[in-house]
Amino acid sequence: MTALKAGSDYIGVGVGAMVFDDAGRVFLSQRGPLAKNERGCWEFPGGSLDYGERLEDAIVREFEEEYGMLIGELQLLYVVNHILPAEGQHWVSPTYLARHLGGEPSIREPGKCSAIGWFSIGDLPAPLSLVSLEDVRVYHVRVRAEG
Repeated sequence: MTALKAGSDYIGVGVGAMVFDDAGRVFLSQRGPLAKNERGCWEFPGGSLDYGERLEDAIVREFEEEYGMLIGELQLLYVVNHILPAEGQHWVSPTYLARHLGGEPSIREPGKCSAIGWFSIGDLPAPLSLVSLEDVRVYHVRVRAEG
């Protein structure tokens, strides 16, 4: 029996975060050649939820596993449907705002990630993934609303 694949055989649950440092820069990674989708695009990192795992625990785990970073002060930004018809994938993904608390970022899964960096929210690299484009739009709406 073949195992079912999250995101294509059934709707997957992912989680991502816009992680800011003390200088107000945001962390992004570039999707590598072995990424599930949108290879070569820059994104606010995240990953899949494990069975029985809380969303907040999943995003903290993903940043530690993939980049050696400790993140915290999580605040839910919004939830997005990430639908990729050409790739036959559908993910439901909450995006959090978070703070970098420690750990020097490094690429720990080079097949999934080609590059990393800290960027000004007003000067992000291109191309951005579909979800990251929406993250930026929602972030700016929220910042304007909070004044």
